[in-house]
Amino acid sequence: MSEGIFTLDAEIRTDLGKGASRRLRHAEKVPAVLYGANKEAVSLTLNHNKVFQAQGFEAFYSHVLTLNIGEEKVEVLVKDMQRHAFRPLVMHLDFLRVDAKKALQTNVPLHFLNEENAESIKLNGGHAEHHMVDVEVSCLPGDLPEFIEVDLMNVDLDQTVHLTDLVLPKGVTLVELNKGETHDLAVVTVKLAKGPKVEGDAAEADEASE
Repeated sequence: MSEGIFTLDAEIRTDLGKGASRRLRHAEKVPAVLYGANKEAVSLTLNHNKVFQAQGFEAFYSHVLTLNIGEEKVEVLVKDMQRHAFRPLVMHLDFLRVDAKKALQTNVPLHFLNEENAESIKLNGGHAEHHMVDVEVSCLPGDLPEFIEVDLMNVDLDQTVHLTDLVLPKGVTLVELNKGETHDLAVVTVKLAKGPKVEGDAAEADEASE
């Protein structure tokens, strides 16, 4: 993955409003706003093609990005993105400033491993029922993981993986678990897959009824 997707050039914009935003989009620019860190919000514009290329990577949404605003480099997270309803266009971005010395809270995706290789699924007819696809973490910006792995290799039928079962990188905690023991939510359960009855089963049922 190119590290270039984590660095974007931005310009401060003073021409605001819906009309101005339409003009920017026609010029292949994306309007954006930068806020947070107890500083005033700043309106920005970015190159649409660069943003569109970057947003195709999952890590774009959970990685600390660098905005080059003139001579200033600002570390940020993507907090919101508006897309066109049916055209391949990014309509607007919200960026949140981050402080390298202060913990942040953001969502990171879960990557489920060995769904096809787990014995409970491959040999015993199970399937993975996902209860969540991402988790909210708290950590310093430098410790922020791009994703958290959930290994299903040794998960048995009818077994549930909970938040406390996740292996977290050093310095990372789960916001939900910080709320108390009752917030140990289910992440994924391996259940017996329900499928159509085979002909042999139907024949056995007919014989039993006779």
